[in-house]
Amino acid sequence: MKKRMQNPFVTKGYAGAEYFCDRVKETQDLLKLLTNDNNMALISPRRLGKTDLIHHCFAQPEIRGRYYTFIIDIYATNSLADFVDLLGQAILEELKPLGRKAWEHFVVTLKSIQQQISFDINGNPVWGIGLGAYTNPSTTLDEIFNYLKTADKPCLVAIDEFQKITEYPNGQNVEAALRTHIQRCPNATFLFAGSKRHLMGEIFLSPSRPFYQSVITMGLSPIPVDKYTEFACRQFEKGGKTLQPEVVSDVYQRFDGITSYLQRLMNVLYLNTPQGETCSRDMIDGAINYILDLYTEYYETLLSQMSEKQRNVFLAIASERRVKSVSGGAFVRKYRLASPSSVISAIRGLLDKDLVTQESNEYFVYDLFFQLWLERK
Repeated sequence: MKKRMQNPFVTKGYAGAEYFCDRVKETQDLLKLLTNDNNMALISPRRLGKTDLIHHCFAQPEIRGRYYTFIIDIYATNSLADFVDLLGQAILEELKPLGRKAWEHFVVTLKSIQQQISFDINGNPVWGIGLGAYTNPSTTLDEIFNYLKTADKPCLVAIDEFQKITEYPNGQNVEAALRTHIQRCPNATFLFAGSKRHLMGEIFLSPSRPFYQSVITMGLSPIPVDKYTEFACRQFEKGGKTLQPEVVSDVYQRFDGITSYLQRLMNVLYLNTPQGETCSRDMIDGAINYILDLYTEYYETLLSQMSEKQRNVFLAIASERRVKSVSGGAFVRKYRLASPSSVISAIRGLLDKDLVTQESNEYFVYDLFFQLWLERK
């Protein structure tokens, strides 16, 4: 029997259906479309739980055991070689537990780097391939797709933060190469997930781009407050505790229903509530301050790493909470910023580092805990 987790509000990845809230319709839609050979793009801001949704979808009986499922997050990649390394490693790690017959076909296919794959004392392959081994990553990518074409089960491949490929050297060539491979790979279906709407939109909705009209696009909204309230109260009850429903509605409103923040707050509220007792609204501020105290050193480091111009613009945006015209004269004068052009330059750097985000023509601090920490200072 699977042991119940000490804290049911999971903050570090997918832990199973018992700890996954709602997304019933989204799961059904993904299952229906993916199992009918539709490539898809799942687009939503970060922290709403799209990665956990993908894991939840791939864990369903319609997929588990019938497909090989491979999930990679390319957020930290910077080149095609990085991408190939991550994809190859993910495929091997998924196949290894299934036995020699499953992984051997893949290893044999990778002729360009086959000699770089080592084996442990049990005869199982170990990836451990340095990036320097990819003298021609395009060749290795060809081989990986040859495996996907000839695998003994259909494959589902999820690529998270897919918009990152636009930052690769020769990014559009990478897009074109991937599009060509995918078109010629009927044995695999692809799910592209991304958090930057404008970049994902350019990739999939621009007539001049290789992936134009090649996927069904799906968005992701916050979990409805009633569904999350039901989930949270149930988890408290299972742990022998009581949660007042208004606690959830308060936290939900403060953090715009964003799953990551809800889970983090409920995790702390759960651990602060003794068994047999009740979690009430007067515990919320204490839980928030507890989290902000934990993050203090991290946020101070982030501030110190910004250039002076970036820090000034960042603090000005935080003071306003949301800003439409960051280079407008009124905003520049109010916060005594250097000039509109320097603000635009600073904004680019802040956006690249995900310290600030843009939505509906408004700029705001991406991390809501960071925003609250600044307000508390």
